[in-house]
Amino acid sequence: MQRAGSSSGIAQRHNLPRRKASTLPDVSRVDDDESEDRADDGDVPAVAGGRAADAAPSTQALPRTPAADDGGTSPERADDDSRAGGGAHPASADTYDEPTTDTGALSVRPPDKDVARRAAVRDQAVSAKPALARFLQVVVALFFPVIVVAAAVRAVATSSFLWLEYNRPGFPADQYGFSLDDRMTYGSYALDYVLNFAPPRYLGGLVTPEGAPLFLESEVGHMADVKSVLGLSFFIALVMFVLAVIACAYLARRYKGGIRRALFSGAVLTLVGIVVLTVLAVIGWETFFTQVHALFFADGTWTFRVDDTLIRLFPEQFWTDSAVIIALLVLGATIVTILATWPTRARRERSMLAQDAAQARYREALEAS
Repeated sequence: MQRAGSSSGIAQRHNLPRRKASTLPDVSRVDDDESEDRADDGDVPAVAGGRAADAAPSTQALPRTPAADDGGTSPERADDDSRAGGGAHPASADTYDEPTTDTGALSVRPPDKDVARRAAVRDQAVSAKPALARFLQVVVALFFPVIVVAAAVRAVATSSFLWLEYNRPGFPADQYGFSLDDRMTYGSYALDYVLNFAPPRYLGGLVTPEGAPLFLESEVGHMADVKSVLGLSFFIALVMFVLAVIACAYLARRYKGGIRRALFSGAVLTLVGIVVLTVLAVIGWETFFTQVHALFFADGTWTFRVDDTLIRLFPEQFWTDSAVIIALLVLGATIVTILATWPTRARRERSMLAQDAAQARYREALEAS
């Protein structure tokens, strides 16, 4: 086969004008034929000039470019339009318009009462020292001395302390025949009576080995008065303790550092009271002892003879030692509390940071509600 012959045959079948090597062939005729074929098939509508890219947009929604939204023409559209020989196409009826995002007209202002209430709650939340927190601090500070003194008295009113007293060196012996065992037995009955719920015959029914009543009727009546005073005092102290715990729980949650300040103030108040009472007791013990009994008991109901059972079981030395031990217990608890709650700089800073964090969380919760 000869290549020249085949080349000559091709040149005879296609009588096309010869072009320069750098010039592209004219394919407009081919494009027109393809466009017409597609138009006949229903795929793309025929457009003058045979360019499908310049046809009107179809019914399918197309995203709009920012330039089209602003009323301008993108560079690509302008280039296509210029090649098609026409200007910018008018917007089609099928063009997709994005919905507006302006919801300002939909906002409804809440009632003025609701707005005022929320503002008041926020102001209370960011307050440095809420009124309720300050009140609870005062309550805890005032309850602290009563609670500590009641706990110290309860620690002394036990058979263990009674045994220590009777067995300590220097404690006076009974001049009328009670042995150490007799004192422990009868004294324990007397202490148990003032702490339990037994009736007066708990003491009134006791008798000596000779069959005589151990306690006189006046003595039983005085012990009943002591029982009432101690029972009421312990009950009040217990109620104060429960209220103080509730107050401390609130302060721990809403006012950081409030517990420490309240306990410190209560301890200082207790310390001042101890100093005053100690000075009064040292200056005149007899007067102090008489005034304390006169404060709680009626005149003539708490004085007895030296040979009565109560005086033999609980001589003056017992009450002196009891007052000293109670004072030492209260003083020890007060000093420990003062040292544990002393307002140092580091403790104040920690309390301030914790309070700021708590207020921030509270404000966020209010805003989110």
